[in-house]
Amino acid sequence: MASVLNTVSSVRFSNPNPNRLRPHSVLAPVSVSFPRRRFTVRAAETDTNEGVKSEAPDKAPASGGSSFNQLLGIKGASQETNKWKIRLQLTKPVTWPPLVWGVICGAAASGNFHWTLEDIAKSILCMAMSGPFLTGYTQTLNDWYDRDIDAINEPYCPIPSGAISENEVITQIWVLLLGGLVSAGILDVWAGHDFPTIFYLALGGSFVSYIYSAPPLKLKQNGWIGNFALGASYIGLPWWAGQALFGTLTPDIVVLTLLYSIAGLGIAIVNDFKSVEGDRALGLQSLPVAFGPETAKWICVGAIDITQLSVAGYLLGAGKPYYALALVALIAPQVFFQFKYFLKDPVKYDVKYQASAQPFLVLGILVTALATSH
Repeated sequence: MASVLNTVSSVRFSNPNPNRLRPHSVLAPVSVSFPRRRFTVRAAETDTNEGVKSEAPDKAPASGGSSFNQLLGIKGASQETNKWKIRLQLTKPVTWPPLVWGVICGAAASGNFHWTLEDIAKSILCMAMSGPFLTGYTQTLNDWYDRDIDAINEPYCPIPSGAISENEVITQIWVLLLGGLVSAGILDVWAGHDFPTIFYLALGGSFVSYIYSAPPLKLKQNGWIGNFALGASYIGLPWWAGQALFGTLTPDIVVLTLLYSIAGLGIAIVNDFKSVEGDRALGLQSLPVAFGPETAKWICVGAIDITQLSVAGYLLGAGKPYYALALVALIAPQVFFQFKYFLKDPVKYDVKYQASAQPFLVLGILVTALATSH
């Protein structure tokens, strides 16, 4: 989350480099300067004082698209004129469930969650903070900084098509960010924290989200750093928030979840294969570009499998053999689907692979969380 609470009155978002990378979610940010009294939006290498004015193509794929896809914020969406539906589309609700699951795992790991109305209400607010607010903020921010390349590749998307104005987008970014930070502060008070742990987790995650999408750092330009930041944001941060809400966030849990985030790096690499040509043309160092698709696919499955086996070894060493065995049992079908789909053709079968293998990965995360709670 960025250090934005000190001064919110005036912010200038800059976009000196319009190169786009695929949108990835991170939690859960904003390069800010404070010389003006009003929000202004500038893209350094375009005529953007007047905003993005790309027109939708004559035959936009969205014309025959799905309204369901539009609400989820995924490809194949229908054209929409309702501003609230467009706002929802920008937050990409399809990316929220991993964050919600992370909160559940953190609450389970705390060992202090009880099925009372109060604890359920706390967890729902924590899920809203992690998903709709901060992930929605991240996705909207990412689309904003990718608007120039979207004007070329996907001009029918909400921002480049002009379906939503730049002022409306900037307002949405700030409302979601501040909503997430306020929710985090409420959770700290509700949990009785002397130190606002959840607020600082939210602030730090938002900052990572900003430097992931925005220049000059734009972490997603680097395959290693960007994908690890993405994995940590999807696995580590929501887990930490859920555990801090109901218990104590300890150093061993931080290390364990950061280790699991290496598996998240592997998952993020899966999405890089379909954009190799575009990344290469733009000079972007995704791992399939840097190492070649053949090597990168083995790096991908290695990151996923070795990480989980390492966690199973940790659980075994901690005297929890049944949890370790359960985790190994959940790794086995992932390896099967890697050979059946992903290693054969990571571009053709990426969706089938993720739909088949990832449920076992997320169940493994929950097994690990339950193991650490006992």
